[in-house]
Amino acid sequence: ARWMQRSEVAADARFFGLGGRASGPRLRDGTYRLWNTDPGHAFTPGDDPLYITMPMQLVVADAATHLVFHDTSWDGTVTLREGEEGAGSGHDRAGASELRMDGGPLRCWVVVGTPARVLHAWASLTGAPALPPAWALGHHHARWGFGSEQEVRRIVAGYQERDLPLDAVHLDIDHYDEHQVFTVDQERFPKLPVLAEELRRDGIRLVSIVDPAVKAEPGNAVYDSGTAEDAFVRDASGRLVRGVVWPGEAVFPDFTHARVRQWWGGLYQERLAQGFAGFWHDMNEPTSFAAFGESTLPRSARHDLDGRGGDHREAHNVYALCMAGAAYEALRELAPQERPFLFSRSGWAGMQAYGGTWSGDVATGWPGLRASLSLVMGLGLCGVPYSGPDVGGFDGSPSPELYLRWFQLGAYLPLFRTHASLRAGRREPWEFGADVLEHARVALVERRRLLPYFMTLAHLARRTGAPYVRPLWWGVPEDRALRDCEDAFLLGDCLLVAPVLVPGSDRRAVQLPRGRWYDTETERAYEGPAQILVDAPLSRIPVLARAGAVLPVRGADGELELEVWAPARGRTGGGLVVPDAGDGWDEPEIERYVARWEGRRVVVERELEDGVSAPSYPVRVRGLGAG
Repeated sequence: ARWMQRSEVAADARFFGLGGRASGPRLRDGTYRLWNTDPGHAFTPGDDPLYITMPMQLVVADAATHLVFHDTSWDGTVTLREGEEGAGSGHDRAGASELRMDGGPLRCWVVVGTPARVLHAWASLTGAPALPPAWALGHHHARWGFGSEQEVRRIVAGYQERDLPLDAVHLDIDHYDEHQVFTVDQERFPKLPVLAEELRRDGIRLVSIVDPAVKAEPGNAVYDSGTAEDAFVRDASGRLVRGVVWPGEAVFPDFTHARVRQWWGGLYQERLAQGFAGFWHDMNEPTSFAAFGESTLPRSARHDLDGRGGDHREAHNVYALCMAGAAYEALRELAPQERPFLFSRSGWAGMQAYGGTWSGDVATGWPGLRASLSLVMGLGLCGVPYSGPDVGGFDGSPSPELYLRWFQLGAYLPLFRTHASLRAGRREPWEFGADVLEHARVALVERRRLLPYFMTLAHLARRTGAPYVRPLWWGVPEDRALRDCEDAFLLGDCLLVAPVLVPGSDRRAVQLPRGRWYDTETERAYEGPAQILVDAPLSRIPVLARAGAVLPVRGADGELELEVWAPARGRTGGGLVVPDAGDGWDEPEIERYVARWEGRRVVVERELEDGVSAPSYPVRVRGLGAG
């Protein structure tokens, strides 16, 4: 059943996609494997494949952008070769893509158009991105090794005493009873529901890790109920497939079976009763520790595959996707008034319909920082708009400078989460000295101020498939200079963020798309297209606002206000606002605003179907002194 398909692309084309690739977002010449993989160590840009692979390519060329999706979940490889344009009288050499699959149907979807149109069609095909609750767009603090209620309280008190915003605390596997899923260590966390309620009163939610592996031991409640349901993966002889994960010898639910998904989803009632408000799926490639061979289930393991029957060769890449679907659908029923918050280390095409993802175990170091941005941008172009890295890296101890630059980048990414390994250094902002603490405070306060904008981007992602974090070429894919730029990004349509990705930098070059852009710190105006040099002191990273932009932000009183950046003379601007209650299933109307010059002042109006009206929020115009 193996097959191969070759295709040619224009000589100027650039490749993106294929899931989460640390070397991206642009994919250079090479071979990329389509097999979700836990690398088993903290990864750097040279590690491939990682936790999320997808047989989906986005190809950007002068003529058009197109998306190609080969709808098969089997193992395979994609070999890419960029083209080359002839110089002088030389001939062009076309680019090429060669796909080799170990099985499955040759079923291919192709979508052509602008990047926005292509991603909208992708969301229509694979699922609209899930809408997170507003608190999930705030700051999260996690660590493998909190270890006790006392330690959680100590960390939370540290944020509160220093008046630092905090929206969620994540508990890793050390809060389980001997690492067994859906349990609590009663000695270390004797009153977890009380702790969760206390934190919620302070505006902080608890998030629980959830692993798929179940300890294979009678007396374990999940194992006993799963055995009664015949929920676990078996081999061709009908014996349970066993592996080794954190709790020891373990078995694995077959999430490709509808009955098993329903059983597993019901187990989240225990998590809700403990007070958890969100869920973090880990080890779901699935991973099984192995001294030899692949660290996953045997390829001969049998799966239901929704009644078709098959083996792990076909089920492997969709295992985590089915696990996420089980949790999401159950949470819709168990807590119907709340939007589920779920993010998963592994997944496949369509995972955005159930939540988001994070980087996984990115290595602490400047290459890991760069990989963090690559993954978020690349996943956004695969239709997964909500993601982010472990700020500071998963392993090791970042220098104060590295930690701060990672923190500043994280403040502008959808999932803003510090996290580290049991054996890594601390990640609290105050652990890196007074200067880092104050600079981190600025980033946290700015993230809190921008929450209405992030919420608007989340609604737009749900309705259009557009990622929050976009490459600079998003609106002008024919601009080749922008197509090759990977060290900056657009946050929605309004902001351009230029993180510092190398040590010792206090200035950096920024490639501007066409139009006028304002430095949000100095309000100095720049005209694009151009490459500019801007200050990047330790206290901040460069952020520029598009002239004419209308951003919803949080005012000093905590209420929504409009921040408007003056349009260039003779031009208009605008922006979108989606007012959100913070949770629930209401579909608020998209409010459209236009900004224009009227004499010597900037006027902002809301566009209605039958005319215009004055904004219902306070308006603050910036950039007026830039000329």
